[in-house]
Amino acid sequence: MIDPMVYLDGMERTDTDLMDRVLSASSSYRPEAFTGRDVSRALDSSSPDLEDLGALLSPAAEGLIEEMAQRAMEETRKHFGNSVSMFTPLYISNYCDNRCIYCGFNRDNDIHRARLDYEEIEREMDAIAATGLEEVLILTGESRRMSDPEYIGEACRIASKRFRVVGLEVYPMNSSDYAYLHRCGADFVTVFQETYDPETYGRMHLGGCKRIMPYRFNAQERAVRGGMRGVGFGALLGLGDFRRDAFATAMHAGEIQRRYPHAEIAFSCPRLRPIVNDSSVNPGDVHETQLLQVICAYRLYAPYAGITISSRERAGFRDNVIMIAATKISAGVDVGIGGHSSSEDKGDGQFEISDGRTVPEIFEAIKSAGLQPVMSDYIYT
Repeated sequence: MIDPMVYLDGMERTDTDLMDRVLSASSSYRPEAFTGRDVSRALDSSSPDLEDLGALLSPAAEGLIEEMAQRAMEETRKHFGNSVSMFTPLYISNYCDNRCIYCGFNRDNDIHRARLDYEEIEREMDAIAATGLEEVLILTGESRRMSDPEYIGEACRIASKRFRVVGLEVYPMNSSDYAYLHRCGADFVTVFQETYDPETYGRMHLGGCKRIMPYRFNAQERAVRGGMRGVGFGALLGLGDFRRDAFATAMHAGEIQRRYPHAEIAFSCPRLRPIVNDSSVNPGDVHETQLLQVICAYRLYAPYAGITISSRERAGFRDNVIMIAATKISAGVDVGIGGHSSSEDKGDGQFEISDGRTVPEIFEAIKSAGLQPVMSDYIYT
């Protein structure tokens, strides 16, 4: 089996020790060593450091979640006001070459595979634009063979004619590919590391390019070098030790921000959800209070960063989180292939969602909370 720490031919190498430093800090992190006094000190800090981050993510902080939420809310309002951005994901292909044991797109899974052609992508984009949304996130399964950069690039061109902001959540690429997609209209790239523990990473990713951990880790840096305005970070909470993964995610994002101060940084906070063909995946490993703790810790450690709350979570929880720390929320979500312009998906989805509210329903929920729904968070001059 391929060594998950060794680059494959054609993978751009990033000359940096960042991954070694993040993995070392994460493996040394001992959440149980922190006390309530440590957490209180972190909450009092005007500029939390890694030690404070460790305290905020520790079990001791669960008893101070109300205080964390209040501080997180203060930081959110200070940096983002009352604005909450709205977007929707568009899955254009579910073909995948990876063998990730927790994912519905796993190449070994018996699911209905599909890839939208350009006319179908236009119909999907038109249907989404008709809802009033001005931001779309384009997603594919991780198969360069079935969704090459040219295919994704044309989807970006189609999207850029209809939306102010175009995001990508696709397989990691070299910086030259990211530069090409940026020229096609892409604004930002999100890459989920899934887990920062090398042993767990190798055990969960059995085949495909995703098995190569350092190439995935350095994807955001390559995207910024390719000209992308912003990059998103996330671990799939519950796949490994969620506290260590959250610690590593925040450190990773913070280091990229320091290295590229012009780049916009964002977090996504997904938990495991049930998937097709694998009933062993347990979404209950990380509880809502713990998820809220992670989100608040991200806000306090990186007050400048955007935070997206996933439709994997129930409606009530999402509504509470946008009051506290989240700055972006998905609406009108369909995780299948081709479900925005048709009553039936052409292909199966990646995971189950919990919040299926429409764009108008999410819009009204934001307004009812006394916040301002924003369809686009960026203006080109």
